Amino acid sequence: MSTPILTIDLNAIVANWRALNALSEGETGAAVKADAYGLGADRVARALARAGARTFFVAVAEEGAALREALGPGPAIYILSGHMPGDADMINDLELVPVINSLDQMIRHVEALPGRSFGLQLDTGMNRLGMEPSEWSAVREIALAQNPQLIISHLACADEPDHAMNPHQLNQFLDMTQGCDCPLSLANTGAILLDSAYHFDLTRPGIGLYGGLPFVDARPVVTLDIPVIQCRDVAPGETVGYGNSWTAQRSSRIATISAGYADGIMRAMGPRAFVHAEDTALPVTGRISMDLIGIDVTDLGRDPKSVQLLGPHQSVDTLADAAGTIGYEILTSLGARYTRRYLGG
Repeated sequence: MSTPILTIDLNAIVANWRALNALSEGETGAAVKADAYGLGADRVARALARAGARTFFVAVAEEGAALREALGPGPAIYILSGHMPGDADMINDLELVPVINSLDQMIRHVEALPGRSFGLQLDTGMNRLGMEPSEWSAVREIALAQNPQLIISHLACADEPDHAMNPHQLNQFLDMTQGCDCPLSLANTGAILLDSAYHFDLTRPGIGLYGGLPFVDARPVVTLDIPVIQCRDVAPGETVGYGNSWTAQRSSRIATISAGYADGIMRAMGPRAFVHAEDTALPVTGRISMDLIGIDVTDLGRDPKSVQLLGPHQSVDTLADAAGTIGYEILTSLGARYTRRYLGG
């Protein structure tokens, strides 16, 4: 087999959800937007539903439609982008719950689907989505009279426990929801770990389910094994890859592996990236190209049949550091060419 194998441990995702659920004061939902952070929303959500999750969050109505097909009737599916033009049929037919972000969306939803469920998002300082305090004050009584199913906001700095923005947004949320008689939700993964004051009625973990920071106790979820296509000897002074960017300083053994930036392995990580063969770390040599990467296997003392980019020795966050990005981007960039194998679920 010449394609890399991406193994996704559904049991680990379920274990991470249960651990975060045990930390949460109320109900624990699950963010499965962006195809469950690139890992397959249908398989992930079904495993979580069997474990007891009853509330799911996706980005757009089309994701919600695919998720409803996977889950069937019953679980609540919230659409974080709200009710956009053209969404009414999907929302109505598939019992999706738009999270209303503005007066315009409120009017659109009430006029198109009177009496249908919806949630509300309030902007407590992130300035991304949701009603700002002035807009909320103007529409609050009208909106609450329509019986929203949930009111949410989102923290900007939850992965920084000591950041002043966290208590500021918490206080804003408390002020804006004072007297509201419906379930409230503020906490993503980072906020679950901050303090129970952020939990309210429903938490909605995302990255922590998939093995990423700031949930340091998360079980690893993904491994990525990449086959070796060819090995060669490189003499001192010879170069490897495009641009002659790596020059051998010694007699070296170079393996070329079957993956590249077309598979979501970011070109920028090349100079700082490693793969592993068992317990041995092997540096990338030269530039990461579209389908191929050079690896220095000299210190391994043998030619490996495959190497591991993600797994017990290297997390998504470690790899993200090499690329100057975050674990979220590593996960959501994992390529379509991988052979995907699921464990458990």
